[in-house]
Amino acid sequence: MYTNNKLAKSIRLALMFGGASLAMSGAAMAQDQNQDQEQAEEEAQERIQVTGSRIKRTDMEGAVPVTVIDREAIDLSGDMSVSDLIRNTTFNSAGSFRPQSGSSAQGIATVGMRGLGSSRTLVLVDGRRLTMSPSTGSSQDLNAIPIGAVERIEVLSDGASAIYGSDAIGGVINVITRKDYNGAQITLGAGEVSVPSEGGDREQGSVLFGSSDANTSVLGGVSWNTREIVYARAYPWTDPGSSVYGNNFQSWATGVIQQIPGGCSEPNFFNLQVGGATRCQFDFTSTNANEASSANESLFVKVQHQINADWTFFSNASIAETESFGRYAPAPDSNGFYGGLLQNADSYNNPTNPDAWIYDPNNPNAVAYDPDLVGPQSNVYFYHRFAAMGNRDTTVTNRNKDFLVGFTGMVADQEVEFGYRRVRNNSAEIGDGYLAANTAWTFVNEFNPGYCSDGSFDPSACYYGYDLQFPSQNPAEVLAGGVVTTSRISDFDIDEYFANTAFDVMETEAGFIQAFVGFEHRKERYQDNYDSQSEAGLVGGSAGNSAGGGRTVNAAFFELLVPVTYDFELNFAGRFDRYSDFGSNFSPKASFRWNVTEDLVWRASWGQGFRAPSLDILTQATSFSADSVIDPDTCEILTGDPEESCQINAYYRANPDLGAEESTQFTTGIAMNVTEGLSFTLDYYDIEIENLITQFTSQSILNLIDSGESLPPGIEVIRDPNTNAITRINAGYGNRGIIQTQGLDLNARMNWDFGSAGALTNQLYISHLLNYESDSGRNQVRDFGLPRHRANFNNTYNLEDWTFAYNLNFIGSQYFDFDEDMNRIGHIGSYTTHDVQVSYDTPWDNKFTFGVQNVFEKLPSLQSQDTREYNYNLYDGWGRVYYVRFQQNF
Repeated sequence: MYTNNKLAKSIRLALMFGGASLAMSGAAMAQDQNQDQEQAEEEAQERIQVTGSRIKRTDMEGAVPVTVIDREAIDLSGDMSVSDLIRNTTFNSAGSFRPQSGSSAQGIATVGMRGLGSSRTLVLVDGRRLTMSPSTGSSQDLNAIPIGAVERIEVLSDGASAIYGSDAIGGVINVITRKDYNGAQITLGAGEVSVPSEGGDREQGSVLFGSSDANTSVLGGVSWNTREIVYARAYPWTDPGSSVYGNNFQSWATGVIQQIPGGCSEPNFFNLQVGGATRCQFDFTSTNANEASSANESLFVKVQHQINADWTFFSNASIAETESFGRYAPAPDSNGFYGGLLQNADSYNNPTNPDAWIYDPNNPNAVAYDPDLVGPQSNVYFYHRFAAMGNRDTTVTNRNKDFLVGFTGMVADQEVEFGYRRVRNNSAEIGDGYLAANTAWTFVNEFNPGYCSDGSFDPSACYYGYDLQFPSQNPAEVLAGGVVTTSRISDFDIDEYFANTAFDVMETEAGFIQAFVGFEHRKERYQDNYDSQSEAGLVGGSAGNSAGGGRTVNAAFFELLVPVTYDFELNFAGRFDRYSDFGSNFSPKASFRWNVTEDLVWRASWGQGFRAPSLDILTQATSFSADSVIDPDTCEILTGDPEESCQINAYYRANPDLGAEESTQFTTGIAMNVTEGLSFTLDYYDIEIENLITQFTSQSILNLIDSGESLPPGIEVIRDPNTNAITRINAGYGNRGIIQTQGLDLNARMNWDFGSAGALTNQLYISHLLNYESDSGRNQVRDFGLPRHRANFNNTYNLEDWTFAYNLNFIGSQYFDFDEDMNRIGHIGSYTTHDVQVSYDTPWDNKFTFGVQNVFEKLPSLQSQDTREYNYNLYDGWGRVYYVRFQQNF
């Protein structure tokens, strides 16, 4: 194999041998020893493989941009989980999902490079894709990766479907786990936050061991980290919540929503004047959790055995379990959601009924009946918070079992690898305190305070049901009978066979033409099962449709490295993927790398990629929905007014015509050594995605038709041929729309050697978003949640046994609103935090570390997003985080 220049070779050897190779003196060795060492070094170089290419290269700086976060940088960050570490990189442009209470995916954490979403970022572990989370079916859970097992993280900021297949559009994150370790290591750490008045504290730990001899190496360990739950009330910016689902009713006769008379005295309920009527609202922030707790535990083992001079056996196995606990406010519900529970005019709970219990002389808390206030006797809708039945608690347990076994060796002059991988990924979600709607509303409508059939009043013998005036005073068996335990059991399993070979095609004057070809056969199985009551829509505050199915993916791929001259090389790659459920895709890629000088490399790449429809979409069960729409022909028939909305029959189903998203990427950049101590890379990227997989609702489908646009295949509106009224809408997911984005990435590194005064390293990472647009054609950069800049500035100073670190983290400014001319208004300032750390290596092979993240307690701008007070995906609300860590090596 050829090398490009002496500088590149020196850098490689320093990386591989810790700089020792640079200190060797050739004059002290005999010529044959030098030759032997050169040969050994060349052999070692051939074993380097960098994310973005399957060919093992001799040059670290390849034709595609790769950023490496090594173990030292991981420790210096102060982060205690892989998810926090990756989410804080500059490539996570718009932030990403993290564990949050009340979400159906409360236990997972994702990453979305370039602001393109987690489903367009591929996460690998040791070069093989991380399994999809069963909780979503369409994204990968970073919490399944134990931080104690990580050696380094390589971030490929370029598309790579030609190498890895589906999803590698925004980029690829490859987590490389530890290997070649001898000895043992124990790490313990803990952290405490400043802003939530309670909760949010975390712990971490790991035990690592490794042993090897001439033929066999074994490495294993355990890793764990925990973080406490945080309730909304613990944040200083949380204002009391106000929900109409407190203790209110709405008369069919008057339409006024008002409180149950005399029924607003229990904890967390309060009165509020709305439109001249007094309502009883509920403060849901009093019990609601904001951050779900998380507890991750994992066990991992890696074994490698050299069978003979040509063949090696290897095996990796890991078991990871993540448990999260979230709490949502007690179930809010209305009898208006259930057709069979609307007739209640004569109910003892109905405030329009003059004989209601709230006016009854036998009621010690009776109030006066006022027909002018409550209106004439009629059926009513109740808007009630079943707080007496308890909070809605959800525990999610994710278990991932990953086993890989394989062989690598030489057949003639070809390096061959083949193996098998088995992954079993299970998620069990158990919900307590959810409302058994039919039972609970039957208790409400058929409430009897104690009147017996003979007309006597005897609560001890004839009491039945649920009293709305004082819910907490209801019998325990009634409160217990009104709730149900929900469940959602999901699986995402993989069985994969792989084989590949690398070989030299021929030798030219510029070097060897190298090739890599391979094959993968993968079976995926997805199952998502809800309990029967939730699936039937009988659980208040919870719903879901089961889904399930499987598919087979066969892939064949190649890569070719062609040295054209001593300093210029071309790289060609292609991958053909065939899916048994939606079809096939071919992804090509071409790139070049040119050593303009010994200190300057110019590189560029062009490629196409794809994102296959995920199994949760392709296997979803058909569900009915009575959607409200605006459609003149239909609504004139149903309501008599073409301008009013009306309900139509909509069916959300798996689209048999759904295809893959398709992307085109282009990158170009330079890597330069300015001086011996200063180097940088600057890269430009351009990504265009077509045929976006998008969910279409009934109204969005009609809006497309009204604008003269064609509907995606599989999405349709069926009308009566005589009246043109809608008889059915087939809605769901379809292919439509584009995303285009361009930007720049700058990475710079400076090394300063002060001799006996120590050494200083500075690393700067900047991501600059130039453009981000979708169908509208408007540049969305600096819209809410999409900053133009993200930057990290990391500084490390080493002095004998002491290490001092300072990190600056920057998120650019945005705007949260628009005026009528679509000009941005509502400026949100930039967000800058500062981290410090000090470590001391003792003479007894241990290390003590103390650090503070966000030293100056910078808080996020309080601009609400969804149900959160701030952008939960982009920022965090921890305030200042103190942490300590102890590490002992044996």
